Amino acid sequence: MVNTITLKQLRPGLPGVIKGIDTKLERYIVMKRGRPVAIMIGPDDYESLLETIEILSDKEAIKRIVKAKKEVAEGKTISLEDLRQRIEKINV
Repeated sequence: MVNTITLKQLRPGLPGVIKGIDTKLERYIVMKRGRPVAIMIGPDDYESLLETIEILSDKEAIKRIVKAKKEVAEGKTISLEDLRQRIEKINV
C-alpha cells in the first residue's frame, strides 16, 4: 500500500515513517504544495525494482519468460523430484 504524506507532516513524523517502511514494508509519496516530490521505500523494494527493470530491459530474458509461460499453460512441466534427478545427473 502506498501512503501519501506532506513534507510538513513528514518532518516531525519521520521516525514513525521510517519504522513503518522498515517493519511493515510501507511506501510513501512525499507531497510538497500538492505535488509529489519524493518516494520513500525500503532497500528491499528498491533492489527489487532495479532487478525488475534489468530483467525487462533484457530482450532475451523476456523471450525466455514468454516461452516458459506458454509451456506452463500447455502443461509442459516436470515434477520437483524429476528436476532434482536431472540436476544430480549433471553434478556427477
